[in-house]
Amino acid sequence: MRSTDAPLLAVEGLCSHYGPIRALSDVSLTVRQGELVAIVGANGAGKSTLLRSLSAVQPKSAGTVRFAGEDITRLPSHKVVARGICHAPEGRQVFAPLTVEDNLRLGAYPHRRDRRWLEREIARVYDLFPILRERSGQAAGTLSGGQQQMLSIGRALLGRPRLLLLDEPSMGLAPLLVEEIFRVVQELNQQGVTVLLVEQNARAALRIAHQGYVLETGRVVMAASARELLSDEAVRKAYLGH
Repeated sequence: MRSTDAPLLAVEGLCSHYGPIRALSDVSLTVRQGELVAIVGANGAGKSTLLRSLSAVQPKSAGTVRFAGEDITRLPSHKVVARGICHAPEGRQVFAPLTVEDNLRLGAYPHRRDRRWLEREIARVYDLFPILRERSGQAAGTLSGGQQQMLSIGRALLGRPRLLLLDEPSMGLAPLLVEEIFRVVQELNQQGVTVLLVEQNARAALRIAHQGYVLETGRVVMAASARELLSDEAVRKAYLGH
């Protein structure tokens, strides 16, 4: 599902620092309703910092972020989530002592009073990831890496995302699990979920994306359709193993 309407997310001139170190420098990008947009680049390029800045976990030092036409640049993270920007972070960051189902219910905390919706959406996550239904009463910290990634994505879905931020969902996973994760991400997008995907596995990300941005040392150095980036010689040499 894609739209030619005004951008759902519009980022202009975004900068972010870790102390004196500039991690993002004048980053601008757009994500339209229904798109799957991939951010690719090497380790240390600023990809995770970008998502953390968008979800207001990482402070911004300059620039603007507009979401659905609203300036959300200075909103705190809980209000960003309330607007519908939901983040599955790098490293999964599940709540290890809690059960799988309790992790999912925490993801739905802002909407916890809507019991009927909550039970329906938990069932939907279990349909997407049947292994989580089998492990629903198990402590999240005892899951495999792939199962924790599924749980992290499921928890983000329980936030009612208008925009789903996915940070390195394939990291550390076996090839078959990587294939499964990307299949689900594409399925979610085809169901209407707008996705901003950060990935070091550039080939897999660009194969399912509509648009792509290449980040190098905190700057956008290339922006084009995913198909164009896949066929670009410089991108192929730098990120696709050719």
